[in-house]
Formats: sequence, structure tokens, C-alpha cells
Amino acid sequence: MDVIDQIGQGLWNAFQMAWEVWWALVLGFLLSGIVQAWVPRSRIEGALGGRGLKPVLLSTGLGAASSSCSYAAVAIAKSMFQKGASLVSAMVFQFASTNLVFEIGIVMWIFLGWQFTLAEFVGGVILIVLMWIGIRLLVSRRAEEEGREHAQAAATGHVHHSAGGSRLLSLDAWSDVAHNFRGDWEMLWKEITAGFLIAGFVALLPMNVFNDLFLTDQGGTLQLIENVIVGPLVAVLSFVCSVGNVPLAAVLWGGGISFSGVIAFIYADLIIIPIVLIYGRYYGWRLTALLVGIMFGAMVAAALIVDAIFSGLGLIPEQRPSIDSITERGISWNYTTALNIVFTLVACALIGLTLRRGARDPVCGMTVDHRTAEASEHRGRRYVFCGSGCRAKFEADPERYAAREVSAGPAPAEH
Repeated sequence: MDVIDQIGQGLWNAFQMAWEVWWALVLGFLLSGIVQAWVPRSRIEGALGGRGLKPVLLSTGLGAASSSCSYAAVAIAKSMFQKGASLVSAMVFQFASTNLVFEIGIVMWIFLGWQFTLAEFVGGVILIVLMWIGIRLLVSRRAEEEGREHAQAAATGHVHHSAGGSRLLSLDAWSDVAHNFRGDWEMLWKEITAGFLIAGFVALLPMNVFNDLFLTDQGGTLQLIENVIVGPLVAVLSFVCSVGNVPLAAVLWGGGISFSGVIAFIYADLIIIPIVLIYGRYYGWRLTALLVGIMFGAMVAAALIVDAIFSGLGLIPEQRPSIDSITERGISWNYTTALNIVFTLVACALIGLTLRRGARDPVCGMTVDHRTAEASEHRGRRYVFCGSGCRAKFEADPERYAAREVSAGPAPAEH
């Protein structure tokens, strides 16, 4: 019975974490679908295609106005990169959208206090500057374009629907958004689900498992450096994303982790294992390894700089909350519940729109628009595909896929 109780508690923890960010996930993937469907490639190339200060400032502003969910931010950044934004702009956007947003500031203020909220925003700007410098110095133009080609390939990015000449308020234009929205979910739901489930069960571990990883009573430079290095590593293993990692960060703070260690932990939500796997699918593993290395270095350096600034100003809190006051949280009627209801209805409406023109890719299972998707005929039936990659796989072995899939309809009659 104890095992069953533990499983139930782990699932409940996972649900609570997902509940906290569900609305942001829907919003993020909706924005991603809109970017893919409505924003012309030339416009993004013109505004965000460079590596200079102006594209960085614009990407930072767009990110700060966007979702605070790590998975959704990564999806939007990928869409921008596919459309022609520079790698610098895409990475700056996703860091801004997870560290400079209103929602995460409120949650941090509640769980950790205003000093941590201020440190998050100050450090977020520093982190973005360090990422900008790191990518410019270490990622060549050739590597960037190879990453873009990989992101645009059918095996990772699929082919997303574009509104073309459709009026933006028309049903056809919103249908394109809906297909992109559903396609991104179908491509990433396994990584997202795994992240929340693992986080839910990691939260059951005794606090000493985490605290033993950190130096908490040494003080001085050694503890400072150890904490900012181990902090991101613990975040990677915890699998918790964005707003969801703030309560766990508060538990670590209550358990004795340093100020800088908490800041580094919070920054690391963009290098947790499920998201790194997504990077690999989007950009290829060579560029992913380089990006993760730059991110990790920037997180450690930003945490150390923030700690130095706040120590000098005397802004590091001296009081720590009790762990019980942090972990006793649940689902109640509040703004999160209201937003979750609203965005659940939005998600249902978008999925409903895909039923108008939707058909299933027999290779990857992705739902695509049967009117505009690539197609192939086999034994008098018409099959549709998310992109040329899946079409090529089908045509190489049509019997394998046709046997398990209902086609989009009969092949058109020959004239």
C-alpha cells in the first residue's frame, strides 16, 4: 500500500506542476502556430536576422511579452529560427520568455521574496548578454545555417501550414494556425509528459538527497562556486520547467542552498533533459551540444555576477522559509484555474478546427491539412504527409504504412 501511495503522490505532484503551467503551454504553442502561419519569412529575416544589438533588444522584448513555459518558449524560438531569425535572436527570445516574464516574477515573489524576483530579472538580462556573446564567438555562420536546415527538415520540424493569401481573420487562416498548434503538440507531447512525470516523482525524494549535493555550511568562495555549478545540474535531473521549478527552488533555499545556487537552479530550466532532447530534434546534436555548453556557462557566470551585485548591495535575504510552508500547496480557485479553463477551451477549439481538413500522416502520425499537404497515391488511395521526409519513407515501403493507416480518401480520377 505504501508503494501505491507513493505512486499516487508522484502522479499528483506531476499533475500539480502541469496545472501551474498548462495555460502557458497552450498560449505558447498558439503563438508558435500563429508565427508559423501568419508571419512572412521576409519580415522575420529583416527584423531578427542579424546578430547585432537591435535584433537582441527586439527578441528580448518579444520574449518578455510571451509565455513563461520552457517547452512553449523553445517551440516558438524554433519557429522564429525556421522563419529566418538568427540563432542569437531565437536563443535570446527563449531565455527572455522564461526569465523576464510577469508570471514567473509573481510566483518567485510569493515563494522566495522580492529579492529573488529582482535577481531573476537583473540576472536574466545578464544571462541574455552572455548568451549573445557566447553564440557570436563560438557558433559560426555555417553551423547556424546547418542548424536551420535541420530545423526545417521534415524529420524534426515537419512542414507547417502558412496562411498564404488568406485573410488573417478568416476560417482558413485560423485552420492553418490550428494545424500548426496540433502538429507541435503531437511532435512533443512525449517529452513534455515525461518531464512532468519525472518531476513529480523526484519531488518525493527526501530533502537530504538534494542538500547532500550542495555545500551548505562551508561558506566562502568554495561554496559559492560549487553551488552555482551543481544548481543547474540538479535542475537538469529534476526535469521541472519554468514556473514549476520555483517551488522546488524555494525548498532548496529553505534547506540551506546559497542565494547564487538558487538563481543558477532557476536559470537551468532550458537545459533539462526533455528539452535537450527537443533541441537535438530541432537543431541536430552537434549544434545542440555547443548550445547547451554555452547556456550552462552563461547560467553559472550570470549567477555569480548576480550574487556579487546583491552581496555588495546587502540584498541577499537572511531569513529562510520553512520547508513545510513551501510544500503545502494545492489546486484552488485562483487566476491559474481561471486561465486554465479559458485556454483549455481555446485548445479544444483549435483541435476542433483541425477536424475540418485534417488527415493523419501514415508515417509519423501527425495531423495535417489534406488540402495543402504533400501527397502520394498507392493502390488507388491518396495518402498525405507532414513533409517530404515522411513522404519519402512511405514511398520507399508503402505496404508497411498503408496496412495500418486509413487514407485521406480515394485518389482523384484521371482525366
